[in-house]
Amino acid sequence: MDSLELLAHPVRLRIVHALSGKRTQTTAQLCARLPDVSKATVYRHVDLLAGGGVLEVAAEHRVRGAVERTYRLRPERATIDADAVAAAKPEDHREVFALAMVTLLAEFNTYLDREDADPVADLVGYRQHAVWLDREEVGSLIDGLRAAILPHLSNAATPGRTQYLLSPILFPAGGQADT
Repeated sequence: MDSLELLAHPVRLRIVHALSGKRTQTTAQLCARLPDVSKATVYRHVDLLAGGGVLEVAAEHRVRGAVERTYRLRPERATIDADAVAAAKPEDHREVFALAMVTLLAEFNTYLDREDADPVADLVGYRQHAVWLDREEVGSLIDGLRAAILPHLSNAATPGRTQYLLSPILFPAGGQADT
């Protein structure tokens, strides 16, 4: 299974999110993080991600005669390379985008279902802006977003930090301006 096929699934993507920030979790902990997904489904997708090299076993412990594994993410394997993106057909992009939206909605619903969910206090935002840009300005915007986001991607999950899901989406919405 290639990286696009492996990562383009809502449950697998949510598992990747759960393990970001150098976190380690058991499958039981991942099941608690994804309460809307059956345990069997979580176990199956953890197995696929581990088999595909996206997850690795960080530790093993015996629990009542069974082996409980603690997993960690291999961030370098949790990406879709530029060649796969370039080779994707429009239908592939539609499918991956739809899966990303399903994943985003599932993550947001899981957040809202928590007893302590407070969108105002948690600074939840979901805005869309229509901007007019030429090719050079698009590149500049992307560079600026990368400069703002990249330093935070390596933050570890530590006490006092809350994991936020940030989903920048950029695509041309219409034709060029009339001149």
